[in-house]
Amino acid sequence: MSSETDLTTDDFLGGRVTVHQPRKGFRSGVDAVFLAAAVPAFTGQTVLELGCGAGVASLCLNARVAGLRLTGIELQAEYAALARHNAAGNGADLTVHQADLAMLPPELRQMQFDHVIANPPYYAPGSRHSAKDEGRETALGESTPMDTWVEVAAKRLAPKGYATFIQRTDRLGDMISAISGRLGSIQIQPLAPRANRDSHLVILRARKNGRAPLRLHAPLIMHEGAVHLSDADDYMAWAVDVLRNGGPLPFALL
Repeated sequence: MSSETDLTTDDFLGGRVTVHQPRKGFRSGVDAVFLAAAVPAFTGQTVLELGCGAGVASLCLNARVAGLRLTGIELQAEYAALARHNAAGNGADLTVHQADLAMLPPELRQMQFDHVIANPPYYAPGSRHSAKDEGRETALGESTPMDTWVEVAAKRLAPKGYATFIQRTDRLGDMISAISGRLGSIQIQPLAPRANRDSHLVILRARKNGRAPLRLHAPLIMHEGAVHLSDADDYMAWAVDVLRNGGPLPFALL
């Protein structure tokens, strides 16, 4: 793990979750919190996070739903070590495996989970300039195809289990293509920064063996007003509840 001077201490959910993250490199933010808030888990269930980074999404889910058995898979050894450290600091039952999700450890290939969650890299190859920091580039730039992320999620889900992803809106077509034939009952929840603004993020939930038709929900508006007028928070009430209180995302379960 990095030296303490290379790390920051960051609070999530109004201080209910405290984690160490690299000062430079990939740092989890509100996306991880929204992902955790969208998972329809309940006490006693099992959750696998693909690409868990420093563990923020899993730990936020753990803070909202007690008694979960959490597993994370993380490619980068430094981030996997941070996730283990953060899990211990937050009293979470989170087991972290340092491995490539395309080559899961044998013990994980024998397991099934009630939920699989992931925040796959947002950027397709060649779509932008690479980040200078290797850890950030690995987290944001797609090297493992989206199809593989979804295939692994589908294989590790128990029957009727749920996969929950957060992704950029412009990658939605790739997500749906990857899910086709593997998962069903797709629900898409757009997140828009303000009223009358295009969605920039979507949360996608799908179910193993699901048969319900695809459902596209109305966008959730994150901020009040048409523009940002001051340095003060202007989150909508639902977003405040999710980000500060650990509340669930208002994303109806079919």
